Formats: sequence, C-alpha cells, structure tokens
Amino acid sequence: MARHTDPVCRLCRREGMKLFLKGDRCFSAKCSQEKRSYPPGQHGQRRSKPSEYGLQLREKQKMKRIYGVLETQFRTYFKMAARQKGITGENLVRLLEQRLDNVVHRLGLAASRAQARVLVRHGHFHVNGRRVTISSALLRAGDTVEVAQKSREMIEIVAAIEGAKKRRVPSWLELDAANFKGTVRTLPSKDEMAIPVQEQLVVALYSK
Repeated sequence: MARHTDPVCRLCRREGMKLFLKGDRCFSAKCSQEKRSYPPGQHGQRRSKPSEYGLQLREKQKMKRIYGVLETQFRTYFKMAARQKGITGENLVRLLEQRLDNVVHRLGLAASRAQARVLVRHGHFHVNGRRVTISSALLRAGDTVEVAQKSREMIEIVAAIEGAKKRRVPSWLELDAANFKGTVRTLPSKDEMAIPVQEQLVVALYSK
C-alpha cells in the first residue's frame, strides 16, 4: 500500500502552519515549524505571491496531509461527497472525520493519526465488538470503538490517553477512558469539524 515515508515535519513547514502530524512533539519546543517557520528547500525563504490555482492547491494539500490520505483515495472521498446532499466541502470533511484512524485519534486513544493507523492495522481496536484492521473504515453514529483487551497495557495507548486528558474530546464523540472505549454520539456538524482549511477552495479546484 502506498504511504508517505518522508519526514513529516517538512509538510508542516511547506504549508506554513502546524498540522499536528507527530503528536506531543508538535506541542513542544522541538517542533520544526516553531524553529523554522518557512518552507523547506533552498528557495524556502523567497517571497512570492501565489496564484489562484496555487491557493487552491495548498488548501487541498493541507487537507490531505492533515488526514494522511493520498491523492487517489482523496479523489474518491471527493466524489462521494459530491454525490451526497448538502454542501460538498462540508460533506468531504465529514467523511474524513468518520475514518476509524481519525476517530481513534480524536478520542485520544492515539497520539496522532499516523500512530492510530498503525495501531488499527495491527488489530489493537474493536468496532462494535469486532476486530477491525482497516484504518479507512467509516464509522456511523452509535458505533463504539474499544481498545482490545490484550492491548490495554501498551505504552503508546496509555501515554496517548494520559495526554488526551489535557485536551478536549470533540462533542460529537464520547470517551470512557476508564474502560478504554469511545462512542460516536453523532456525526460532526460544521462547527465541530474545525480544521485550518478552506474547503470551498478544494471544491473549486476539483470542479474545474
């Protein structure tokens, strides 16, 4: 399966903002975006005015990188969002938020989406009582996500839950930290899907 293998801190620097791709490191003084807040590469410190297409491309790249989705899969999500009723941009973000790896991260059962993907693939989570190893599985309202019994003493999961206590779990999710379990209360609304991306520019890019 295709995946991004280059240093992810370069992605934050390229987009000019924190994408929180490395968990707790992004909240520390070690964050590369804090040290060097300009794009990577020999021309990174040049100033240039982006075109309309450039702005749209950067918003698309930001959304892809936040959720860890590659181009082919991202296009598939866009087509699904376009077929649904409502605003395409909101539908697109909602679909990405419904991914199992994202829900695991949002609940605080993993420090980052990348870590959540690895843990899901290795079978450390159950959805509605069944072991699921597909990180892109879309969850629905009422679904429960639970850490497998044998995995509850894993250092990564315990540390993630401790870190989650310092941050707020989105209101569309409910965390039962004592039982290593979370529930999707409802699908997220627009206000609950706050990510630093202008989704309308992504729609404009793919609508050409």
